[in-house]
Amino acid sequence: MTAIIATTVFGIIMMFTGLFVDNKKTVTSIAAVLFLALLGINILELSDATGPALRSMTLNMLGTANLNEGGFPQVLFNKMLRIDKLSMWFSTLMTACTCLYVLLIGKEFKKVGTHVAEYFALLFFILCGLYLLTAYNSLLILFIGIEIMSIPQYILAGSDKRNLKSSEASLKYFLMGSFSTGILLMGITLLYGAARTFNITEMVTMLHSDALNPLAIAGIIFLIVALGFKVSAAPMHTWTPDVYDGTPTPFTAFMATIVKAGIFFAFLRLFHVSLGNISDHWVMVLAIVTAATLLIGNVTAVFQQSVKRMLAYSSIAQAGFMLFSVLAVNSSLAWNGIVIYGVAYSVATIGIFAVLVKMKDYTYDGFNGLAKKHPLLAFVTTIFLFSLAGIPLTGGFMAKYYVLLAVMQQGNLMWLVLFALLMAAISVYYYFRVIIAMYFKQGDPELTSEVTTTDKILLIATAIIVLLIGVLPQLFLLQP
Repeated sequence: MTAIIATTVFGIIMMFTGLFVDNKKTVTSIAAVLFLALLGINILELSDATGPALRSMTLNMLGTANLNEGGFPQVLFNKMLRIDKLSMWFSTLMTACTCLYVLLIGKEFKKVGTHVAEYFALLFFILCGLYLLTAYNSLLILFIGIEIMSIPQYILAGSDKRNLKSSEASLKYFLMGSFSTGILLMGITLLYGAARTFNITEMVTMLHSDALNPLAIAGIIFLIVALGFKVSAAPMHTWTPDVYDGTPTPFTAFMATIVKAGIFFAFLRLFHVSLGNISDHWVMVLAIVTAATLLIGNVTAVFQQSVKRMLAYSSIAQAGFMLFSVLAVNSSLAWNGIVIYGVAYSVATIGIFAVLVKMKDYTYDGFNGLAKKHPLLAFVTTIFLFSLAGIPLTGGFMAKYYVLLAVMQQGNLMWLVLFALLMAAISVYYYFRVIIAMYFKQGDPELTSEVTTTDKILLIATAIIVLLIGVLPQLFLLQP
């Protein structure tokens, strides 16, 4: 709970920083310090090291000091929030990924516009929404968390006022997001009508597979559509390429990684905790959505000429793999799968965008000869692409291994696992096109900014993390 309060306070601090500090470099440094402080708060809260006095004070402020004071899980706000160790661990990892993102890409915000402090403030508010999505115990908090996370993204998408594509991306994202929110609310309403409660843990006893209320079935389908839009699952994905392509590149990196991972955790929490015992009514629907997402994302990515747009379709394909964790209702590996996948995908994609944001030309030809002119950039980009493709010894391989193994343990969707492996083979083609351009084609790639020694150190560290996830994935899993 302390982290939720802290990220809100830090966001407000950044808003006031924008009023009193004009130097953009100073603003970026203040933001980096606050994000690192937020990471420290998450770590302290997770390790239960904040101290009884501070925890007691926080709980007293909330009027919930009698609810499991100082321990896990913490049940707050009339059982609307349930903060357990897994949700805190995932929040901590996503906060760490955000710190990496800010250190690698944060200084590029000044190229987007003049309101650098406000951009960082919006990132803090997005993280607040993410924390709610990892700990919600009520469908009302699910809705609030998604809206807190979504509205700042609409603003960030249209932040480049000099680019018409940015305004178009913002408008399209806002309209489609509003439409999907209506569908989400309709699904919540129908599910409430069937279960007579918003509490996702209490729904388990109210919903029974042998006599399921038609309202519940309709509500589940509405929720699949609404959450499918948020995670770019087909056929609700159509907004993704245009929005990601039009959004300023520094912000696309955040929207495509940490935001998506947070919503997937919420997706998993809802369908496993409250709807797991009636999975036979929705698994096949979600399996078809997963297959369509894998097919459309991978096949369409093959025909893209812009690396940035290819990564947009790649994010759709990656969403297809993350959906496997939702399908694996009866497997204990599903939660580990979404944690590993969220971290591995986020770190590798942030690394690629850290390179892409420095490129003048986003097409494949813009990468021609990069290995000869900037060998370090080409090397780390290769590692990141290997991870996204699922090559062994990288985080992406272990991420795919966990989610596919989770579904295989159920034994009823083997056809989908085989189809996913075929789609993974197709993905190798468009990822390796970048590698071929960097190492085997002649060209003179231009950069928009200098690659500093700090940039090189951070990129090498990011590549090491990707390899570490592939070799020692247990380091990123919550230990019992």
